[in-house]
Amino acid sequence: MADTEGLAERLERQGCSATDWQTVEITPDTDPALIRDVEFIGTVRLGRLDRTVRADAGIRNALLRDCIIGDDVCIRSVPGGLTRCTVGRGATVENVARIEFEPEAPCGVGQIVSVLDETGSRPVTIYPGLSAQTAALMARSPRWAENTLRPGLTEWLDARAVPHAIGDESAVRDCGLLLNVSIGPDVTVEGASRLVNGAIINNAAHGRALAYVGNGVDAENFIVEDGRLDAGTLVRNCYIGQGAVLDKGMTAHDSLFFANSTLENGEACALFAGPYTVSMHKATLLIGCETSFMNAGSATNQSNHMYKLGPVHWGILERGVKTSSNSYLMLGARIGAFSLLMGAHKTHPDSTQFPFSYLFGDERGATVVVPAQMLRSCGLMRDELKWPTRDRRMKRRLRFNDRVIFSVLNPYTVDRMLEALDIIEDLLKLEADDDRVVRYRGMKFARAALERARQLYTLALFKYLDSRLGSPAVWPEPTGEKPGKWVDLSGQIIPRSVLEYVLTLDNPTDVEAELDKAYDTYEAAELSWIADRFGQWWRDRTALIPEYAAEFDRQVDQDRTDYLADLASEQAMLSL
Repeated sequence: MADTEGLAERLERQGCSATDWQTVEITPDTDPALIRDVEFIGTVRLGRLDRTVRADAGIRNALLRDCIIGDDVCIRSVPGGLTRCTVGRGATVENVARIEFEPEAPCGVGQIVSVLDETGSRPVTIYPGLSAQTAALMARSPRWAENTLRPGLTEWLDARAVPHAIGDESAVRDCGLLLNVSIGPDVTVEGASRLVNGAIINNAAHGRALAYVGNGVDAENFIVEDGRLDAGTLVRNCYIGQGAVLDKGMTAHDSLFFANSTLENGEACALFAGPYTVSMHKATLLIGCETSFMNAGSATNQSNHMYKLGPVHWGILERGVKTSSNSYLMLGARIGAFSLLMGAHKTHPDSTQFPFSYLFGDERGATVVVPAQMLRSCGLMRDELKWPTRDRRMKRRLRFNDRVIFSVLNPYTVDRMLEALDIIEDLLKLEADDDRVVRYRGMKFARAALERARQLYTLALFKYLDSRLGSPAVWPEPTGEKPGKWVDLSGQIIPRSVLEYVLTLDNPTDVEAELDKAYDTYEAAELSWIADRFGQWWRDRTALIPEYAAEFDRQVDQDRTDYLADLASEQAMLSL
């Protein structure tokens, strides 16, 4: 400290003390009048404090132990002190019980999340920059994660360690304990009750931060990356990704939340919440399942425990699944894309071969399937348009971690519909059972529903071709190869061949690069797949594509018209 004795004496007159003033370094252009009632322990370095630069600059009523304090900070009322902490330029710390970093604390980086299977057989390692796609690979391919990825992961994570710091221009106000919590630049934390072993990361441009932790939040072993926790949320062992929001008393443990997911009031256990998962209601439990583009009705519930070998069961709700109020699903189960789940389902259904279906649970818990009925819903087409407009990541000037293909009709769902048509033809050849239904893989189908589904699936396929081939339709040249399968990897539609190659890679950097390449070449790969998947039967009906696509649109428009008419009738009934 320059002029050690004189400055020390002045600071002591202002209520300050130090174990050794020789280990306290204060920048010469700091105004000593702005340092009051501060206890210095160990090695402390203070940057500039100047009220002409920042009106509320200063340090008051705080303990600083082995800290580095940047220029133009405001630190007030931290009775438990800041320990082993770097405070960035322009940061604010006010009315906080204690902020401490233990040596070598990982701050959430490398935390294991026991997603899907609560017993930990499908662990996901969380870190800054984790994408929904890489996380899905870890969870869905645990042998690859254990044998190929994890051996080199520790060294890879070391290069991505987060600082023991409160970042530039960040603010921490009115909080309880913060222990081993790295706070990135431009982040706001206000009113949190307790944060332990975590990182709050902002990748957005200055003034456009998404990262926020608010009132009453209690979180441990977590990473919030361009996401938001607020209003009494309780979190244990979680990753909250870009644009994701947990609010209004949401409780979550061992769960992952990716792009633009919004969960309030309810509970999440071992949940893999892929992009645009939404749950807004109390008494809603999402447990042991993977979702994306989901909307959970009130009191939605799943079971992952048979009281035999523990909570080892898990399931998949493919993209776009909606659940009605009081719906129940016994896991393991897999529900096909863009289906509506109603009632109780206790027979572990797998309806993936019939996307866009209504699924009813009958009085015995069996699943009754009405295939394709969601296709004519005006709400489905509305969803496809609204998702991009509700992307909280937009206009933030940040790199998107999660790759999202928004299309409702895509190679994955279209391939499922083509398969469904073949299955329906076979089912219609069967005699109905005594209860007038046809049974397939433990599910029930009415013959009339199958006949109707055949028409709707066919119209949707013509609509897909119309949207991809243009008008008049121009078919791409076939490659002559057998058309490959596609996979929905937590919001990204990719060829299975790409997935198989990715599962030979041994580090996240290469994995992300390959997935980026697949995302960038998606449209070209889709056209190539169309050329090989749609055979001569479809090409012979090229002239019908606009007509059938228009009929598909007409049915969707009719659904909208009918809905608005019913809504008007309801409004009239309720009027004064």
